[in-house]
Amino acid sequence: MNKLFCVLAVFAYFSVAGIALAETISFKADRMSGKSTDSADYSKLDGNAFIQTKDLEITADTIELSGHDFRFVTASGNILGKNTESGMEFTCGKMNYDRESEIAWLEDTVHLIDTENNVIADAQIIEYNQKTDTAVLQIGVKLIQDDTTCTSEFAIYRKKQQLLEMSGNPQVIQGKDTFRAQEIIVNLDTEEIVLDGRVSGTVTNAEKKSENTAQ
Repeated sequence: MNKLFCVLAVFAYFSVAGIALAETISFKADRMSGKSTDSADYSKLDGNAFIQTKDLEITADTIELSGHDFRFVTASGNILGKNTESGMEFTCGKMNYDRESEIAWLEDTVHLIDTENNVIADAQIIEYNQKTDTAVLQIGVKLIQDDTTCTSEFAIYRKKQQLLEMSGNPQVIQGKDTFRAQEIIVNLDTEEIVLDGRVSGTVTNAEKKSENTAQ
């Protein structure tokens, strides 16, 4: 028999203990509704919605929790998220998160910040794997660290290795130097750049203040 519950209290606060995932979800919102069955659970938080797990905090206009033991998290509208374990923060318009696989799908003007490495990334779509600390960025990719700016249509950011793999008209600007190729790999730790295919760019000699062009 289904159990239907609805809470209409402003900023009411609850806790749900997941059995399979062995994790507690804390949440609050202006309004809440949902149901629980033997096979799945569902809750919808509307207005100033907020949830917190052991390492993830999400604020949004609307948040939905679904699946067995609330495995899936779907958020929309003015999303602000923080992963306290990896030091990743983000804003976007839509989000889907699987608590079991720990993979988040972010879309609609995604802004991602790696606070540990001072890396700022923007894209229309970002898939972030929390277990591997890997982010796949698509469409209008722009990543900035200090005086290095990287742009492309597709990129893979490997946080632990501090590697950025780029394709789709990639370009790297380091200070006054510019690099282009079909594929570019940047080591953000050492600032080493590997260019492959139709390599071109400009390198400025600071002492002589002259510019050389590599074709």
